[in-house]
Amino acid sequence: MPLDLGGFGISRYTFDNFLYERAKAVGVEFFLDEEVEIVSFSNEKFQIKTQVNESEADVVIGTFGKRSKIDHQLNRKFIRQRSPYVGVKYHIRTNHPNDLIALHNFPGGYCGMSNVEEGKTTLCYLSHRENLKQFRNIREMEEKILFKNPLLRSVFIDSEFLFKKPEVINEISFVTKSPIENHILMAGDSAGMIAPLCGNGMAIAIQSAKILSERVIQFVGEGMTREQLEKSYVDAWNKNFKRRLWMGRQIQKLFGNAFASNLAVNLAMNVRPLANAIIRNTHGDPF
Repeated sequence: MPLDLGGFGISRYTFDNFLYERAKAVGVEFFLDEEVEIVSFSNEKFQIKTQVNESEADVVIGTFGKRSKIDHQLNRKFIRQRSPYVGVKYHIRTNHPNDLIALHNFPGGYCGMSNVEEGKTTLCYLSHRENLKQFRNIREMEEKILFKNPLLRSVFIDSEFLFKKPEVINEISFVTKSPIENHILMAGDSAGMIAPLCGNGMAIAIQSAKILSERVIQFVGEGMTREQLEKSYVDAWNKNFKRRLWMGRQIQKLFGNAFASNLAVNLAMNVRPLANAIIRNTHGDPF
């Protein structure tokens, strides 16, 4: 079915490099090949320690994605909760239409496919870890579990896989996170992750960065207090994303169980107002 907002595909590798070059051009300083290990806050200042450097800052923004060493250092609530989901990602060359985002179901998970630049297709799937525990490796799991879907089987057999091995992320969590931890302002997946089957995770990251940047500018140059900055950002985050992430968690529960997921897919295919409502409530508005 058509997506009312439209869209286009771009890989994280290409998009991150674009942002890096633009930021560098306007004077942003980068510390490459360093990982932040400790962030502490006292007397209205942050101290940031990497393996080789120490820095001081008025504002720290956490944009480190789904899981990070800093999540552990901050002892964030979600990091203490085990998650049953494993994410696997490939780039492939295959016969996939440019204007199609495909979702393929399989026992214990689902797989998404969409085209990016240079004639490549991103193939990502989310699986319950119990699938992986049954087999010796990812490839064996794919052949025994994902291949039960004949469409996925043909994709895996007939496509050219461009990675030597897949990108794998364990313990993917969709539980509620806080957009602020110890005065660190979180954006993107660091603040909350929408279930992949809903799409638009990158759009949420970009919009949250826009909302946050506007408030940081007010804090740095227009006299906004830290308390006002944090309250304004939390209010804006909740207004724009809280319901969308909640909806994503409810939809996520339908997948993994064969009966529930097949029922959900059939309802979406045959009751289009329901499908449109799901899309509208997870994709948000243009910004």
